[in-house]
Amino acid sequence: MGVMAGRAPTTAPTDVRPTAFLETLDERRSGEGRVLLDLMREATGSEGVMWGPSMVGYGSFHYRSPSGGAEGTWFRVGFSPRKARITLYGLLGHPRSEELIARLGKNTVGVGCVYATRLEHLDLDVLRELAAHSFQDVTAVEVVDD
Repeated sequence: MGVMAGRAPTTAPTDVRPTAFLETLDERRSGEGRVLLDLMREATGSEGVMWGPSMVGYGSFHYRSPSGGAEGTWFRVGFSPRKARITLYGLLGHPRSEELIARLGKNTVGVGCVYATRLEHLDLDVLRELAAHSFQDVTAVEVVDD
């Protein structure tokens, strides 16, 4: 799922309301998802949209790889309150990402994502700042209006 080298993303926006998706989760993840839904909306000024069955994305941009092999549309920042851990998307690779992630709290960084086992382990003020900063710093070739 997501963006793969040389291929267009296989995940696209859906008509499912993020709140309807969150209602299908266990109590803890549903509550964490509602907090993230509000935090990301506040940080980005954008409404969350479901991308595929389990990701909530904010804004979008069109990207094209320098080699011309991969091209598509993806959300600027987003999250997925998965069973094992919360996945945060679009927060890496921006001018202040490393500094803010170092202050974020207990997390791990993977390829393109930040992971946390519980939202309570994160500093929500830092997450809000990181999401706002990342949302504004899309460096793709072409940005698509929301």
